[in-house]
Amino acid sequence: MNQNNLDILIERSLEIRKKYHQLEIQHHNDEWTLEEDTLAYLTDAGLVGRNIMSHQKRWMKKDSAVELEHKLAENIWWLIVLADRTGVDIKDSLEKFLTKTEDILK
Repeated sequence: MNQNNLDILIERSLEIRKKYHQLEIQHHNDEWTLEEDTLAYLTDAGLVGRNIMSHQKRWMKKDSAVELEHKLAENIWWLIVLADRTGVDIKDSLEKFLTKTEDILK
């Protein structure tokens, strides 16, 4: 994936989050807090674990392959949202992490 594609995916992710904020206001009169977004992410991260267990035949669940694919992508989406809400440049952070890790493993 090139840089332009990542920029587009980030932009789309943040637009989707804005639409969810509108629904939160409609249903609860205000947007979710950063803490609520974080809890939602952690919940979805836990579901990735369950779906991986199912993928390995250690947790019985129907259609886990489809849900695993969805939850993995949703977790990436949440990380983009959380980075944005905390002022972290996710692209720059990922680049730094990858470079540092590659250097360690040389």
